[in-house]
Amino acid sequence: MPRLRLRHAVRGALAALVPLTLLGAVGGPAHAAPRAAWPEPAPVVSRVETTDPVVFLTIDDGWFHDPAAARLLLDRRVPASLFLLPGAYSYDSGYFHRLLDHGRVRIENHTVGHPDLTTLDAAGQKAEVCGARDAHLAEFGDGPRLLRPPYGAYDATTRTAARACGAKAVVTWTHDLTTWGQWTPPTPSLKAGDIILLHFNETLEQDLERALALAEAAGLRPAPLREYVPE
Repeated sequence: MPRLRLRHAVRGALAALVPLTLLGAVGGPAHAAPRAAWPEPAPVVSRVETTDPVVFLTIDDGWFHDPAAARLLLDRRVPASLFLLPGAYSYDSGYFHRLLDHGRVRIENHTVGHPDLTTLDAAGQKAEVCGARDAHLAEFGDGPRLLRPPYGAYDATTRTAARACGAKAVVTWTHDLTTWGQWTPPTPSLKAGDIILLHFNETLEQDLERALALAEAAGLRPAPLREYVPE
């Protein structure tokens, strides 16, 4: 009888586990579905493979609205990709509207709050990227198609969030030519397809002049980056 009672007890315990096992089988895919429903990750581009004699000027953030830099972009019809933060144009969007309306620039995505995206979960990254997309579209009527992650930091989740929010590529850079204070970046030898990083800071005009001079010396011309990144 002790053995029989033990056998019944084991059967009872196993029977009690069956509903829990089935519940886990039903609940598992429900939790996994949002991740599985995300699109394929966007590619990462640090330079463009091209035989065209072109380089790509990209300018980040947007906090400092230098009239001289705007005049240079407009007067010389420089194609540039502006990776802007919504807060940076919220107090003076006219600066960027003039560049869009009369120049050869495009507004791209640099997130809402400039976080290191790799420190955020999937929901947090998507909120940063899609939030900036929605803000740009509402302000300028043109949704961004490229994402530059702040600090150039990205992971696999960044790439899927980028695609989910309408970006066709995550863009980093080949050379950073931004002057910060007394520090001047080294002078690179530019090659076709290089992506140059600049910032909307107090030295943007001179940094643009330097980048354009380096491109000319290498027999290269600025080109619109968005047009060279495939869908």
